[in-house]
Amino acid sequence: MKINIRIDNKKINTTKGKTILEIAKDNNIDIPTLCYHPDIKPEASCRLCLVDIKGVKNLQTACSVNVADGMEIKTTSTKIKKARKINLELLFSEHCEECSDCIWQYDCKLKELGKEYNVNINRFIDRKDGWKNYKFDCSLEFDSSKCIDCGNCVTICKRQGVSFLERKVKNTFNQVITSQDKEKDCTYCGQCIVHCPVGAFEAVGEFEDVSKPLEEKGKVVVVQFAPSIRASIGEEFDMPYGSVVTNKLVGALRSLGFNKVFDVAVGADFTTIAEAEELAERLENGKHLPMFTSCCPAWVKYIEFYRPDLIPNLTTVRSPHIISAGLIKTYWAEKNKIDPKDIIVVSIMPCTSKKYEIRRPELKIDGVQVIDYVLTTRELTYLLKRNGINLKNVKEEKPDNALSIPSGAGVIYGASGGVMESALRTAYKKITGRKLKNLNLKDVRGMEDIKKACIKIKNKNVNVGVVNGLGNAYKMLEEIKENPKAYDYIEVMACPGGCIGGGGQPIPTSNEIRKKRARSLYGIDTKKKIRTADENPIVKKIYKEYFNNKSRYKKINFTSFSKKKKEVDYKF
Repeated sequence: MKINIRIDNKKINTTKGKTILEIAKDNNIDIPTLCYHPDIKPEASCRLCLVDIKGVKNLQTACSVNVADGMEIKTTSTKIKKARKINLELLFSEHCEECSDCIWQYDCKLKELGKEYNVNINRFIDRKDGWKNYKFDCSLEFDSSKCIDCGNCVTICKRQGVSFLERKVKNTFNQVITSQDKEKDCTYCGQCIVHCPVGAFEAVGEFEDVSKPLEEKGKVVVVQFAPSIRASIGEEFDMPYGSVVTNKLVGALRSLGFNKVFDVAVGADFTTIAEAEELAERLENGKHLPMFTSCCPAWVKYIEFYRPDLIPNLTTVRSPHIISAGLIKTYWAEKNKIDPKDIIVVSIMPCTSKKYEIRRPELKIDGVQVIDYVLTTRELTYLLKRNGINLKNVKEEKPDNALSIPSGAGVIYGASGGVMESALRTAYKKITGRKLKNLNLKDVRGMEDIKKACIKIKNKNVNVGVVNGLGNAYKMLEEIKENPKAYDYIEVMACPGGCIGGGGQPIPTSNEIRKKRARSLYGIDTKKKIRTADENPIVKKIYKEYFNNKSRYKKINFTSFSKKKKEVDYKF
């Protein structure tokens, strides 16, 4: 239903049901916000988006008030500015500033608004001075002294189906705490980071340890970057959302001093082939169906902790960066006559849970940890900026050939549905002996919560599902409980949009931004001459030269999973 309203005397024809803030954004009318995030239902906690509505006595929050026909709204006045200034001063009183060590340091809305409204940030004493910093294993950190109690982290954690973060009233304060329930634990997805407006959450080592790998003397330092990074990191250097910067990224990594630069999308090709083989085997023998993907460590942690009964349904294939790192410390090391112990492997990931994944003892090869460090997209950005490297101005270079020319299927791993689509392209060919006529499986693409498709392979209808965001996994698992044969193969990515929306990606991240990143990855795939993993010449060569040894093949490509006890347990 169409209605007419006025904002700052501007007549606007709009749709009933929208909030004042949504309509203001649609019409390029600036209303300051801090706690607002398009992924989350507004709680109006920061109270910076105050507006004056004609006929309403008190100021209202634009993020929570729906428009009505004939409504007249003012977004600025002396009264509004005074109220916003007081609210900002109160926010600063419960946010201990540590600006040089904050993920928002280059784009801090709180600091910008403080300057705009000429705020005295010390008007009120720091009410959270001395509040603790909590570490969630080796993946996340929460500095409670920076928290402004907006509740975004609690809301998104609940939406993720985990509810590990909770609110507790302490000395009249709302304090964010970790659940004391032994049946709840963190999955390290990092969505709390992406949705926190003031940097109270960050990845472990977000700033302090990022240079460590480059400081190791007498080592060959190899860096590998995930498929999604090429379509996201450009944002950190004022490039349009979804800009593809693959070769600039390579040039930048070489400028930092890395000895070799490889592309994890090739590792994704190896994961694809092994996973397609396992799927074909399970479809034939009918055991442990539906088969779940396992390349998302947050999803794996969810299963190992919350649903250990379903561990047999996880594919036993290792994730792409683990396989490629395993090849670096075996195949590539042997080829170049380098002792694996002298190789440092650094993975640039969109994901905070990858920091947890690399410590899994099951992933060692002959006692050697295959990946030594994981840096998030944000951490790499910080490292580049600290070294005066602007990605925009970097000369393009190609990655080292040995493990760096992926198929299109390897690149789309970065988007929700990409793992599924890649595996089905190869599984279809393996089972039927023929290539899929249409390689674009659009039914499994996109940002919908749950996507479903049916692919006919020989005489069997293979039912597949793609879960977008960990919170939707519960719905899918409930459906399986009701109908165990509803699906044959399911992809689950913990982060909305898949890796392109990961907890280590540039902020802000919204659904529109995720769509642009994903679109770019699919664009790369479409332009590739080779679009199926099994046709990749690098993959073929290594299978012929190195994976002809079954023991070696299994050691590098497969893993195991086990039931987990609670790992993050703080007393408050």
